[in-house]
Amino acid sequence: MNKLRHASLAGAAITVMMLTAACGGGGSSTKDDYGKAPAGSSSKIGEGYGAGGYGSGGSSQTQAKNAPAKEMTVREAPGIGSVVADSAGMTLYRFDKDTAKPPASMCDGDCAKAWPPVPAGDATAASGIGATVGEVERADGTKQLTLAGWPVYRYAKDTAPGDTKGQGVGGTWSAFAPDGKKAGAKQEEKPAEKPEEKPEDKGKGEGKGEADEKPAAAGVSVSDNPALGKILVDGQGRTLYRFAKDSAWPMKFACTGTCLETWKPAKPVEKSAVRGVPEKLITTVTRPDGTQQLAVDCWPVYWFTGDKKPGDTAGQGKQGLWFAVNDQGKKVTSAPAA
Repeated sequence: MNKLRHASLAGAAITVMMLTAACGGGGSSTKDDYGKAPAGSSSKIGEGYGAGGYGSGGSSQTQAKNAPAKEMTVREAPGIGSVVADSAGMTLYRFDKDTAKPPASMCDGDCAKAWPPVPAGDATAASGIGATVGEVERADGTKQLTLAGWPVYRYAKDTAPGDTKGQGVGGTWSAFAPDGKKAGAKQEEKPAEKPEEKPEDKGKGEGKGEADEKPAAAGVSVSDNPALGKILVDGQGRTLYRFAKDSAWPMKFACTGTCLETWKPAKPVEKSAVRGVPEKLITTVTRPDGTQQLAVDCWPVYWFTGDKKPGDTAGQGKQGLWFAVNDQGKKVTSAPAA
């Protein structure tokens, strides 16, 4: 048995090393992602840069979170779109690590405390909900509500009707859309049909070269900051920071748990969306919860919820641990030389 256990642990370690091989290290261990806030998450989706706190519920709220859904309805959530809510107006969620075919829940223990499963009994769907209502038996023998086969949950930190604090948590939780899919997921847009060219218009657009076309929006670019010099920003103009307690070798993620409510992991970008910084410095690393994060010179980078508009650098020097990154991938600790 010991030999099997050691072999299993060795296999897991190899898997982690393979995931981060591009930057030459292994990820640190953390708790599961059921209660962590991801890049861009907020108490209300669509509010500014995503700053916002979490509430806490009392015993009566805990009881309500374990109550049947009763008549589910469709509500409009700012920045997300149409979401499914229970009869009390509380948002209902699905978990990417669950399965719909066949229905199965992977959320139990502490996860189920943060994400209370919705009981299967006494649930109906109002007009506008196209997802099939069903149920699944959980590991403890209780029956959980399903929509389109996906187990249904509430989020413990949603404390009022209309709250969507669970949207995007851990990169694995999403509010339900009326069709049972993930709310807020970008839909593929059909390219606009090219209008039929009239004879008199022929030749008017000829000779237009690539230089005349509008460049694609940058995912990482360089900004000239009066106080810090050339620093890296994301596609929304937010300053990118690195954390001194993280490390690039061996790969280590020290910002976890409540840290992620303030410092949001920057999302990976395509190489074609890099401007003004050597492409070789831009990589993607895998966090312990399996989500992907942008890295510069193999250091994970974040944006700061305290930066309220493009160009802000309120996170610079925070706690003596957080620093902007320059165009060579190095942390900025002082103003540029005059």
